[in-house]
Amino acid sequence: MTTRIACLGDSLTRAQFSVDYLDLLGRRHPPGDVQIARFGANGDFAYNLLQRLDAVVTNPPDVITVLIGTNDARASLADYPLEQAMKHKQLPDRPSAGWFQQCLGAVVARLRAETDATIGLLSLPVLGQQLDAAAAQASQAYSRMIAEVAATNEVAYLPLHERQIEELRQTDPPPIPYREVTPAAAVGVLLQHAVLRRSLDTISRRRGLVLTTDQIHQNSRGATLIAEVIDAVLLARSA
Repeated sequence: MTTRIACLGDSLTRAQFSVDYLDLLGRRHPPGDVQIARFGANGDFAYNLLQRLDAVVTNPPDVITVLIGTNDARASLADYPLEQAMKHKQLPDRPSAGWFQQCLGAVVARLRAETDATIGLLSLPVLGQQLDAAAAQASQAYSRMIAEVAATNEVAYLPLHERQIEELRQTDPPPIPYREVTPAAAVGVLLQHAVLRRSLDTISRRRGLVLTTDQIHQNSRGATLIAEVIDAVLLARSA
């Protein structure tokens, strides 16, 4: 019997700038065992995801994964282009920790009310790779909020952040300072990938990055950890 999975999220799930963890997840299973639907939108905050759940609940899947909050966490950093993001994503309020938890809780509440799916909330990929820096600390703080929302709403918590921290500690990565990804930098990655035919892993390696292409979007190593966490924790529950 085919397990239908809906993966909800932002650009990490859209996978234009990241290695596609949905593809990696599908490859971990025999053909026909899983059917994966993508619900990722670039730049989304938890508020934006809440606005587009109709497409998910109209045809409810068996399993729903939610990977959202990276942009909410980034918005707490000093150099994040907040006003530009608020205008682009049509946010009615300034992003904050409390609003993130409220929106994520509302996402889970609707999914629970209108589907019978097994639901799992992933903690965030690590921002940057200096674990004591502000970016990584922000992703950790928002991951704790995700754990709280999961516990409150009695849905699965998928410890991606914790798994990526383990990976970074084992590799002792070079101390590259975190920099916000500008639109020009994102386009630069796409040009290297599409025009120069460099793999995302090659781009990542040239920059000295372990899990990402740009300290946010995932390379094969980072995306594999996402697929592994979903597979080990959530699909085991639904089996």
